[in-house]
Amino acid sequence: MAERSFAKEVEQLRLGDGDTFEGEGILAVTKALLQSGVSYVGGYQGAPVSHLIDVLNDARPIMEELGVHVENCASEAGAAAMLGASINYPVRGAATWKSTVGTNVASDALSNLASAGVVGGALIVVGEDYGEGASIIQERSHAFAMKSQIWLLDPRPDHPTIVRMVEKGFELSEASQTPVMLELRIRACHVQGSFPTKTNRKGEFSGVNRLTEPVFDYAKVCLPPSTYAQEKEKIETRWPAAVNFVRENRLNEVFDGSADDVGIICQGGMYNAVIRALQQLGLADAWGETRIPIYCLNVTYPLVPDEVSGFCASKRAVLVVEEGQPAYLEDAINTVLRKADVQTRVMGKGLLPMAGEYTGAVVLAGVADFVEGAVPRGVDLRPVLEKRAVIDGHRARGQELLGEPVPTRPPSFCTGCPERPVFSAMKLAEKEVGKFHVSADIGCHTFSTLPPFNIGNTVLGYGLGLASSSGIGPNFEQRTVSMMGDGGFWHNGLTSGVANAVFQGDDGVLVIMNNGYSAATGHQAIPSSVKGGGVRTGGFQPDGQDIERALRGVGVTWIRHVRTYSVPKVISVLRSAMTEKKKGLKVIIADGECQLARQRRIKPEIRKRIADGKRSVRERFGVDEDVCTGDHSCIRLSGCPSLTVKDATDPLKDDPVAHVNNDCVGCGLCGEVSHAAVLCPSFYRTGIVSNPSRWDRFRQRFADRIIARLSVRKAA
Repeated sequence: MAERSFAKEVEQLRLGDGDTFEGEGILAVTKALLQSGVSYVGGYQGAPVSHLIDVLNDARPIMEELGVHVENCASEAGAAAMLGASINYPVRGAATWKSTVGTNVASDALSNLASAGVVGGALIVVGEDYGEGASIIQERSHAFAMKSQIWLLDPRPDHPTIVRMVEKGFELSEASQTPVMLELRIRACHVQGSFPTKTNRKGEFSGVNRLTEPVFDYAKVCLPPSTYAQEKEKIETRWPAAVNFVRENRLNEVFDGSADDVGIICQGGMYNAVIRALQQLGLADAWGETRIPIYCLNVTYPLVPDEVSGFCASKRAVLVVEEGQPAYLEDAINTVLRKADVQTRVMGKGLLPMAGEYTGAVVLAGVADFVEGAVPRGVDLRPVLEKRAVIDGHRARGQELLGEPVPTRPPSFCTGCPERPVFSAMKLAEKEVGKFHVSADIGCHTFSTLPPFNIGNTVLGYGLGLASSSGIGPNFEQRTVSMMGDGGFWHNGLTSGVANAVFQGDDGVLVIMNNGYSAATGHQAIPSSVKGGGVRTGGFQPDGQDIERALRGVGVTWIRHVRTYSVPKVISVLRSAMTEKKKGLKVIIADGECQLARQRRIKPEIRKRIADGKRSVRERFGVDEDVCTGDHSCIRLSGCPSLTVKDATDPLKDDPVAHVNNDCVGCGLCGEVSHAAVLCPSFYRTGIVSNPSRWDRFRQRFADRIIARLSVRKAA
């Protein structure tokens, strides 16, 4: 997830009545929060809603004017716990994180929040990171909504609808005294659009109008006997109130169609895919006018039974477009209809797959099969089937032209990534100490499980690399190695991993990747981030929190810092940790700033130096193809995207030679690996000098003369 600044776009958050917002979905959500009079927002970064935290931070001056407290929380649990402010007080709050893994972390706080109920509106914006582009296991937020009785909004990916759902989400929360979850797929987070704005509202109580008296109500405390009454209240009072609010405010949408003997019921987030499929089949136009009626569920939990039965009553069959499994909506709709004695046939899973993302092609196939089988009244199937055949023909022709399936391109470390050298060192260290079990962790370093490294036997959760070693470590002949990022360390790793390992007396090796940021989600700051960039490289700095100090605070005594790009030193420290006779946890802090963040920081500085006429040197690495043998061990041990191959210019060489392309950032890993692995000496380092000095020019002329003489001698 590349970092992005919203410094310019956030000015749109000041728009008032009669103005028009244009931009990205995440900004629209932020504007809707401010229009709703939110008093506090907390969150933990994670795709696809990590940008919401970035927007809030870029807009801090606006937040301060409105008295809105913004907090980058230590974890999703911390963000959920912030919503406790709305339990007793009429203050509106919002929290955000990636679902479902983030919701897992927050589940304890969510259970208590939902049980106690809220007075002020509480809205949870979750990134529903589900499908082919997801970075997590395939689960849905729907189960959590059902488990804890949290109402679930799934807005149609359309700016006015998204903004209305945010605003109505707060109202729904207050009307039913229940927290509300709003899920946003990546389609909604980054969709471009516009909507008419309203003037921002200050919260009833906020940083500019503070509460003065505390409220105590034991009925809001989650302990027996209060919890017994809370459960009863959820079912007998809050649930009916939510259903009435959804019905009366028409949060769900019905799009009428002429072929009204059949219909489609879809999650709000799937509406665009459904209407696009109908357009491709000639059953809807570009403006959304459809011939097949659609019941769009912007609220997927709770359902409104009379709306469901009313939509289905006059229809022979309906198709439920519900992404993911289990089929919560399909099963619930069947139950509602049978209880209402409505015999409409409900179709869904079967025509559509049980698992996997509902891409445009998947939805098109399912809708086409439904239309072909249901034969809607007044619809001529011949042109529909012809259009589908044309689309299928294009797809088949494309596959035919390709000849073979396009090879997959697995994700990989960025060019110059400081974490890649550690895994190169691990592969080399294994040749000395033998192969060892590696418990991997969530973050950039998870890419180590892919080629060319294939290092990492298990991945259990963010910050849980060390905790997941506690079972296998005692059963392994030699020490196991656990991975952890600095973000994961502060999120969950310090307590669940390190403190527990010290308490249990575990004897293992932990490698902490100290790259300075929560890098995988866009370079958000973490407790150990250094102002202005860079990473701490040992010692206790007084200007912030320190990983080594935290480790020593919980009892770790064996701690070593190592610069990640120094492959021989990393190998040496790994060897020492694996062979140390003294028992106990050994921690290696691998220091190396995220190269993407570093490049963004130094490139403007370099450009300014060059523009000011000052000397600047940029290092690049290359391969002498006269020396390169074409073995390519350097590539297998490095995996750098800038290290590739090209055809040799020497006609006597059959194999391609290694080549460093223009993406090189000069980290030096290729040369370090070649040196550590005792490979061929074909790598060289050179400096590209801008605004050279007289001494630079003299040295270059002198070097050119020497090279020219040697070249003449060689030719002779």
